[in-house]
Amino acid sequence: MSHSPPAPDDRPAPHAATQAVWGGEGGTHWERATQVPVVKSVSFGYDDLDEWRDVALGVTPGHIYGRNTNPTVRCFEEKVRLLEGAAAATSFATGMAAISDTLFTLLQPGERVVSVVDTYGGTNRLFSEFLPQIGVDVTLCQTEDEAAIERAIDGGLRVLYLESPTNPTCKILDIAQFAQRAHDRGAIVVVDNTFATPINQRPLALGADLVVHSATKFLGGHADALGGVLAGDAKLVQSVFRRREITGATLHPEAAYLLLRGMKTLALRVERQNFNAMTVARHLRQHARVARVFYPGLEDHPNHDVAKRQMPGGFGGVLSFQLHGEFDAVKRFLPRLRWAHRAANLGAVETVVAPPATGSHVELTAEQRAALGIPETLVRYSCGIEDVRDLIGDLEQALDD
Repeated sequence: MSHSPPAPDDRPAPHAATQAVWGGEGGTHWERATQVPVVKSVSFGYDDLDEWRDVALGVTPGHIYGRNTNPTVRCFEEKVRLLEGAAAATSFATGMAAISDTLFTLLQPGERVVSVVDTYGGTNRLFSEFLPQIGVDVTLCQTEDEAAIERAIDGGLRVLYLESPTNPTCKILDIAQFAQRAHDRGAIVVVDNTFATPINQRPLALGADLVVHSATKFLGGHADALGGVLAGDAKLVQSVFRRREITGATLHPEAAYLLLRGMKTLALRVERQNFNAMTVARHLRQHARVARVFYPGLEDHPNHDVAKRQMPGGFGGVLSFQLHGEFDAVKRFLPRLRWAHRAANLGAVETVVAPPATGSHVELTAEQRAALGIPETLVRYSCGIEDVRDLIGDLEQALDD
């Protein structure tokens, strides 16, 4: 687990693009390597038993066993910690491991979590199935109903869990407003920042206690490494880390290295993806075969003003749009795309496209998706870093029957 340094110096803090390149990579590496080495050793040896014990107890820094900590993994955690402005960070084998371990650590039987219906399908299943099985009281509010969310918070809670922008309809929640209300009731606020990334949005600065990512997505950016990460309050992160080192959902050092390498270009990639998504969203809004476009950067988005305030870096690389007709329209459209992977992923350098019916919310029935406001003709479109003129041309020919 990565912690903040004990005493910051008086030099100005670097900007996010610089942190993405240099953050977490200070000091001297093996044989003076300039890049973080992949340390595959399962165990770390000590001749001095007192030193061994102190490292094992966390009195002094170091590593004992790969399930707990690892030098390569620590560098990845530190880079995320710095980008999110957190006191501590810890990592996981996947994004869902990060979300699951966080919620199961913070919530005990009889306690209450408040969230919204518009969360990633796996997260929604935790709320609808797994947490109730251990006696946790779950309240899911309609995402657009601000008053309902506030009433739920006022009713008392242990955890407020937010996702903004939401997956897949890109709805926006006012993180600062809800975090303050939840803190007034003594709650812990957790925000999934996967869609936004710390380049566009920093939930901890808006009042959240913890921020979680599926690092598989934008952080890694190349669709070749699974990972998850949690950052925020040091005491809370430590409590989740203690659970993770026992449950064993450990990030592998090879994956940590790939995520580290991908994050060096995070700011560049996200800047291009922001531009591509905005351009595509504006274009599709005028298309006769598109019924509706969901993107917080559009001026007519219901919470555009909130997004503009809390996402100063940009509105993200993901949009979704609803086609006219039935699901057959989606089945005709998707195979015709040339510059897009049809796959259950997002945040990669290549454009990735998927309907929730086969991707983010495949676990749910059509009726359940409809209840969440996800039409069967919805398409999630995660922009890559291609030339946007090619993306628009590709969409045009695929939509042309």
